[in-house]
Amino acid sequence: MEVRELVSIESEQAEWTVEDLLDLFDVRPEGDGFVGRTGIAGADERQVVEGTQVLAQAIVAAGKRFPDKSVRSAHAVFARAVVVGPPVELTVDVVAEGRTTATAVISATQNGKRCITVTVLCDVPSADVIRHHVPRPDVAGPDEAIAADMPMVGRQLRLVDVHDVNSPDEVGPPELYAWLHYDPIPERPEVAKALVAYFTGHLGISTTMRAHEGIGTAQSHLTVSTAPMTISVSFHEPFGWTGWLLYSHESTQVGAGMSYVRGAVHAEDGALLASFAQDALIRPLRTTDTSIAEQSRL
Repeated sequence: MEVRELVSIESEQAEWTVEDLLDLFDVRPEGDGFVGRTGIAGADERQVVEGTQVLAQAIVAAGKRFPDKSVRSAHAVFARAVVVGPPVELTVDVVAEGRTTATAVISATQNGKRCITVTVLCDVPSADVIRHHVPRPDVAGPDEAIAADMPMVGRQLRLVDVHDVNSPDEVGPPELYAWLHYDPIPERPEVAKALVAYFTGHLGISTTMRAHEGIGTAQSHLTVSTAPMTISVSFHEPFGWTGWLLYSHESTQVGAGMSYVRGAVHAEDGALLASFAQDALIRPLRTTDTSIAEQSRL
């Protein structure tokens, strides 16, 4: 697929906005696939693109490829880092496409190297045969939660009973509850699902580390090597929300260099929008890694 150079968000822009993020998610068709931008370096000048940003782009690509269906699940494997700058090519390999379901494997490639694969299931929702969902956790609401420093214009983040999610000294059970508020909230369903999926990888490693004194995500890429390696997200219909979202995280196991976290996303009114899971790498920093700039480490 021929790739034309894409205009990036101005590098001198100091901070992200929700509108910028939604614009990045909205990949454009080119050839037999899609192309997406990487955006700008983060506030910490890290040059590695968040894997869930590419996952979100793949979800939008699937929505555009199967416009008569709903994206129901996406499973991403982050095999190689995507860096800020060159565009990302999204190749859609359709495994099966029928009247009610469709499956595709979407490969994200940068500079000729395949970095991320996302297996997507789409379907046409039907009437209920039966229905239930896990209730929203009985935790403090957004008004009582603690504001967290994760800057983005149009996004508010508040944590339940956690003051510094990155601190190695703030210890508690391996669970985290995060309230998020976005402005604007996307109207297109595939973009809304992309936005929900985007945050599923942000707090998983912090959730795992929270149970262990003396280690926290403030040490990531400095004294400990961390990285999300897979994210699975299932979207539950009907899908849509107003107000706040509650992301619940529970780390069920960590050991042998990997952690596993499962979670759910509820609307403020109690509706279950999505369920997710994450496998993440948590390992000692190899001495050979010290030659790689912190901003470029996975």
